[in-house]
Amino acid sequence: MTRGLLATTLAVAVALAAVACGRGAEEAPAASAAPAYALTVQSATPGRDARDVDTSRIVVAGGPLTEIVFALGAGDRVVGVDRTSIFPPEVRALPSVGMFGELGAEGILALSPTAIVATTEAGPAAVLEQLAAAGVDIVRVPDPTRPEDAAERVRALGDLLGVRPRAGEVAGALERGVDAARRRAAALEGRPRTLFVYARGTKTLLVSGRGTPADRMIALAGGENAISGFDGFKPLTAEAVVAAAPDWILIPRRGLASVGEVDGLLALPGVARTPAGEHRRVVAIDDLALLGFGPRAPEALAELQTAWGAAP
Repeated sequence: MTRGLLATTLAVAVALAAVACGRGAEEAPAASAAPAYALTVQSATPGRDARDVDTSRIVVAGGPLTEIVFALGAGDRVVGVDRTSIFPPEVRALPSVGMFGELGAEGILALSPTAIVATTEAGPAAVLEQLAAAGVDIVRVPDPTRPEDAAERVRALGDLLGVRPRAGEVAGALERGVDAARRRAAALEGRPRTLFVYARGTKTLLVSGRGTPADRMIALAGGENAISGFDGFKPLTAEAVVAAAPDWILIPRRGLASVGEVDGLLALPGVARTPAGEHRRVVAIDDLALLGFGPRAPEALAELQTAWGAAP
């Protein structure tokens, strides 16, 4: 169960689902710069790269990737999506191929795709090998680890789809939005202590430690993760929540709805006993906008910063 929950979080959470850049990465010396962002292709044809892929009929496995493909104006080429693909609204009318980590070859092949555009978390590996052997190219798209990579992901997908000018526009808007968020972060008074809660009903409750998409978004917005004692996600407990003493709680919008909105959240173990709970300081932001680090990431950062009291 833990693997499935974490996979969902990275995708809707995203990535992809790691995603925005933490402060430590921003302060790293130039000598340790990350390698250039690149797509990889799994194919039955040796030596095939992204320039050779036919993208006339694509299945997309990864919510942030689907959002980008549609933002680039290539949504009419999408013949199927995975379950984490929830934006834009029109994707809900497309055939579902299941969870990106639990794909099935038969259902995908029935859609007659020319290629699959997938997060590197997609699988199982045996299914992807079967699809590639059947002549369907698999384009693997890494999750960004820095804001710069997020914009490069957009450009790389633009090159793949043959829509480079549009990709430049979308990537440029993303870069400008992140720059604006950094300026607002610099103007904040203090660093709002914020706890991220991932919820899918009251029986699936996790809190974020270091190194997650949520942790990086909080840092990029100018806040402080209320939990720093572990990496990744752990189950929510009353003791951990009270000890974290957050001034704010950040939660994906669908997650908040799944626990009964703010009143339901405050009824969870320990939450009402925190400063955030006592003052009902809860920020709910669209799941993919917050955790996917796609075209709407600047909107999510601005929404969080506005709740904290940053000047527009």
